[in-house]
Amino acid sequence: MKFIGTRGTDSKKTFSEVILNPAAPNGGLYVPEKLPTINENFLIRLYDDRDERSYSSVARAILSLFKIDIEKDLIEKALYTYLKNFDADEVVPVVRIDENLAVSELWHGPTRAFKDMALQPFGVILSALAQKRDENYLIMAATSGDTGPATLKTFENKENIKVVCIYPHNGTSEVQKLQMVTTSAKNEKVLGILGDFDDAQSALKSLLKDEEFRDTLNKSGIKLSAANSVNFGRIIFQIIYHLWSYLKLLEFNEIKLGEKIDVVIPSGNFGNALGAYYAKKMGLPIDKIVIASNRNNVLYELIKYGKYDLRDKKLIKTISPAMDILKSSNVERMLFDKFGEKRTTELMKFLEERGFFELNGDEIKEIQKDFEADFATDAESEEMIRKYAKKNYIIDPHTATALKAYEYLKEKNKIKNYAVVYSTAEWTKFAPSIYYALTGEDIDREIAEIEENSISDKDAIVYIETHYGVKAPNVIRELFNKEIVNENIIDKSKIKEEILNFLKK
Repeated sequence: MKFIGTRGTDSKKTFSEVILNPAAPNGGLYVPEKLPTINENFLIRLYDDRDERSYSSVARAILSLFKIDIEKDLIEKALYTYLKNFDADEVVPVVRIDENLAVSELWHGPTRAFKDMALQPFGVILSALAQKRDENYLIMAATSGDTGPATLKTFENKENIKVVCIYPHNGTSEVQKLQMVTTSAKNEKVLGILGDFDDAQSALKSLLKDEEFRDTLNKSGIKLSAANSVNFGRIIFQIIYHLWSYLKLLEFNEIKLGEKIDVVIPSGNFGNALGAYYAKKMGLPIDKIVIASNRNNVLYELIKYGKYDLRDKKLIKTISPAMDILKSSNVERMLFDKFGEKRTTELMKFLEERGFFELNGDEIKEIQKDFEADFATDAESEEMIRKYAKKNYIIDPHTATALKAYEYLKEKNKIKNYAVVYSTAEWTKFAPSIYYALTGEDIDREIAEIEENSISDKDAIVYIETHYGVKAPNVIRELFNKEIVNENIIDKSKIKEEILNFLKK
């Protein structure tokens, strides 16, 4: 398979070239020249093999369709991470929680968030390619809270790899921050910036395009790559679990082969949703892809009204911080698939230079063929947390936005099929928010005005464990006893300087 850029292509690239150097020409993103096909025979074969089927076998089948230029032994080594580093036998449990409603739990990996689904195998492949080529790479990651820990975990102490993780200093949960600042791997640097996620992601994109920065790295024998979902190496692994969810519903006799489902996805940077969109384009029977946002609802406005307008918008801090994003990178890939290179380039340039773009009526209808959208306030998310706790199912605030969207759109008859809600993080990563939702304490507080005497993550976890019969995994509990060794708080203007200083050591 070959890959092309969303804003024009100087030459077609292979998968290995794209993951090692994810910056496409003219500021664009790499996409497959042509998507492979999932037909009914493909689904029947995987369904009939259910006695032997594993998550790894489904992943292997999808990767084989893409014909990526990665040796089979390396693919097997990458897929082994699903057996080795996830605590659920099925890797992604699909749990029925109501009539015509299931939750696909994407958080059973080492950092308890869905980013492990892609970054665990991705890290194995990228580091092996670097070693095979005898090349050294700087892997950059900008994070709103989940990509950072997952990147640091997958690349810790890997040869030929250095990692710089940039996160908003006051924009993550305590657990997310501890997962980053307690990392002691010598090849990793964590930078907390005085800014928000959009600042972190903008810095990453800017450095990927910075020829002076790249030249400085080259002189030191270092090449530049990225772990964010701007890298298609992430996206390809985010297609797999949509197929897995469908197969599990078939296995549970919840649906029949060929029957369409709807999927509901908490979305910030649009990578998870893009995986569902590509799966649908390939032939998986998905009807609507529902985008659930928090109050930073730019994706809702895009899908509902065809407007992507950042003018006069400020990022709002919410109880679902991994979705506190205004600039969603992967929207560009969807626009390219819908409207082509010329229109995508025009729209993205408009956004970059003027802070907004607006689709015409026909384009809005085209997007709405595949997508629905809704958003949740913090209060609405808290209500979902309370509601499902009464059903003995504890959810995190991001999953809560998806369940709110499901219930609202189901009532409006916008969701008509069996639905799968994607749960993107374990409750342990946002325990204080769960605590306040369940107890009703401080119900009117603004997340941006949290007082210093708010309950700690550790105490909130203990309360939830005690009262709701759930247990935090050891990888979370151990965080509170680990030494903070990698905390660096800087102004966003100092990012480039700090990275270069780290690489000199």
